[in-house]
Amino acid sequence: MFAFGPDIKVIVGDFKDTGIPGLLETDINVNIDGNKEDAKMWVSKDGKFLLRGELNDMSKDGFAENRAKLDVKDAPATGNPNATITVVEFADFECPVCRNLHEALRGLLPKYPQARLVFKDFPLEQVHPWARTASLAGRCAYQQDPKAFWKMYDFLYDDQDLISAENAWAKMVDYAGRAGLNAETFKACMTSPEAASAVNASIANGKLMDVNSTPTLFVNGRRIVGADPHQLEQFLQYEMQHASTKKN
Repeated sequence: MFAFGPDIKVIVGDFKDTGIPGLLETDINVNIDGNKEDAKMWVSKDGKFLLRGELNDMSKDGFAENRAKLDVKDAPATGNPNATITVVEFADFECPVCRNLHEALRGLLPKYPQARLVFKDFPLEQVHPWARTASLAGRCAYQQDPKAFWKMYDFLYDDQDLISAENAWAKMVDYAGRAGLNAETFKACMTSPEAASAVNASIANGKLMDVNSTPTLFVNGRRIVGADPHQLEQFLQYEMQHASTKKN
């Protein structure tokens, strides 16, 4: 079906019952030259039908479930802490599409004081060699000064084309200095198990949310994959109207 050659490794996980008569669920892992991608698929018990996409249970509030699973208590956030709309961004600092989203957010969020942005690390290390180093830098900036994280966030995306695996460490230290951070404290943090653990916890939370590409956003629990500013604005406006209706 997908025309994979013999050099591409495909692993099909166990088939699990979905609770829907005749429908099973499985996780597919594809490995192409060391680059891994996971996908959830559904197959009928008789083997006749295969579905790839997103399965929504209309009998319950899936967005509420998403909000409950998103761990935002120790993640960088900007905007009104009492905002009615929370936008959670799972991203990779080396990802070009994430950079496009950064530009979109820079122009869009000031128009919506009702929203706050929460950042979650999801470095795709198989394809982006310096992404994890950047995630550690962001985490260490946050630990030293939460406001400095957003300076680091801007530096990393704005200079994305200037950063390489070879110069990443020097660039991170430079950005830390420009953000007003203590250089020695920052360097010690970059190699600390605490910073690594925090990045790993963010990745684990993304996997719990079935994130497998970046950027992936959740607007009050509603998923967006990619950097479409029009879709994001549509969701923001919907949430504003929904909040207004509930209030009235």
